[in-house]
Amino acid sequence: MPPPASGWRSGATALRHRQFRWVLLSNASFFFAMNGQFVVRSYLAFKLTDSAFALGLVNLAVSIPMLVISPFGGVIADRVEKRRLIMAGQLALLLNELLVLTLLVTGLLAFWHLLVVAFIMGCVFPFSMPARQAAVVNIVGRHDLANAMALNMGAMNTARVVGPVTAGLVIAVVGLRWMYLVAVILYLAALLTMSRIEKQPAAEGAGKNSVMSDLAEGFRYVRNDPPVRVLLLLSMIPILLAMPFQALLVVFAEDVWHVSGGEGLGLLQAAAGLGGICGSVIVAWKGQTRRKLRLMMASLFAFGGSLFLFALSPWFLLALPLVFVSDIFASMFNTLNNTAIQMIIPDAVRGRVASLMMMTFGLTPLGTMPVSAFADAYGAPAAVAGASVITIVVSLLFFVFSPALRGIDAVSHAALVRVDPETLTDRMGAPEPSVSAAS
Repeated sequence: MPPPASGWRSGATALRHRQFRWVLLSNASFFFAMNGQFVVRSYLAFKLTDSAFALGLVNLAVSIPMLVISPFGGVIADRVEKRRLIMAGQLALLLNELLVLTLLVTGLLAFWHLLVVAFIMGCVFPFSMPARQAAVVNIVGRHDLANAMALNMGAMNTARVVGPVTAGLVIAVVGLRWMYLVAVILYLAALLTMSRIEKQPAAEGAGKNSVMSDLAEGFRYVRNDPPVRVLLLLSMIPILLAMPFQALLVVFAEDVWHVSGGEGLGLLQAAAGLGGICGSVIVAWKGQTRRKLRLMMASLFAFGGSLFLFALSPWFLLALPLVFVSDIFASMFNTLNNTAIQMIIPDAVRGRVASLMMMTFGLTPLGTMPVSAFADAYGAPAAVAGASVITIVVSLLFFVFSPALRGIDAVSHAALVRVDPETLTDRMGAPEPSVSAAS
């Protein structure tokens, strides 16, 4: 095992892997294009229909296939060569954008075209993302996994902030068609940089059974592995209870602090995005600690606490740093939780577990509904403050009553220093003895 890096280098240890640098560059190009195009598609949908409901339909066209197809995407990611799968998905999105650009230039673009394009993107994403995560693990190994995950999350959060702003500027300065051309160039860059990595073979033994059998095997693995199961359940707590607060930012800006005209919402979203970037940087710098559980739970509790203070803030200028801080801790928790899962799981089911992790993120709209309904009845501050308190209480109960969660550090360290294929295979049917002892 290589000695740990010190100083500023500890925040970029995964970059010593040349293959990972290509993957990170590909991911950054991909996410910048994707986040920018979310804004462009929403703008186009509204211009073509003059209906706010059309914006919801476009988002629905993306989210439904992501939620339904994700488990199958993980199965395929385990069964095929991953680089080819990622590049096929990126090629599909590249052709998608070229088609819209052509229709836009020729004046033939209709709203239903946007729905088809959004649906195709929602179908591609569940296949490419599990393959991307599996490729990262194969390249950097478990020792640099925490740093690699944090750098990836940092690129995603940066794209979440800069991508929409860049898209808006390009549209304002040179027009919508040029923004689509920029997106095509970014997707092409993502495709070319991904082609520079070596082939990432299918998981050992994958493809011997039917797709449905492999799918059932993935669910069975999670059911029979207490550490992975509790980490997945823990990740759902803020997704269902606390993260829906982002949908209410416009309510806070307009109705609570009376900052109208879009400036308040824009500043709140920017502060949240910058907080996500900072959280990823912190994990990249400090994420190599063996006491990841302590940092993960502290981040989760701090997220709930800072969100509670944000919800009850009487002043907009105080709310900005509070939402910034809350997203720092949210990003730290998500990165640490994902890293712990990736550290523990065997390569044989990596794609399938990654797809289940993607499904949990698709649950955010479900959490938004009750929180929004509570906000209508009692006000946004009460709804978000209550959700943050419930998040803290439920997370604390998980920690107190789950031996598997309290044993995560031991299990993660065992996976880092020793990979035993036989015992990992045994966990497909029943909990590994050493894991049970640790949990």
